[in-house]
Amino acid sequence: QVQLVESGGGLVQPGGSLRISCFGSGFALADYGVAWFRQAPGKEREGVGCINKANTRTYFVDSVRGRFTVTRDNARSLVHLNMFRLMPEDTAHYYCAVGEQWDCLGAPSTLTPYDKWGQGTRVTVSS
Repeated sequence: QVQLVESGGGLVQPGGSLRISCFGSGFALADYGVAWFRQAPGKEREGVGCINKANTRTYFVDSVRGRFTVTRDNARSLVHLNMFRLMPEDTAHYYCAVGEQWDCLGAPSTLTPYDKWGQGTRVTVSS
């Protein structure tokens, strides 16, 4: 019943910008904090950033801090990961996740029992 679907991935040049989105259906996405993760080739999945359900707090890991933002569009049941000044190191599959017992108090962790994961969208940064 509960589904998360990511979209907006693609190929972008270094230094460019891209917005990817997380769409929630079958539930009220506005009732949840949303976490973003990524997994690069040959690497483990890692937390990227998050936004709390009240839209009052965000968190980003050091590698993307100042370059990425997370915004909410509750009327459209969407959460966006806005990426600027992209680098080849940002190339990865990006995933969103939600959890009833989690609300973006710090770095998203794959050890947290999130209730739902999306299928991921691929972002490739290359010239």
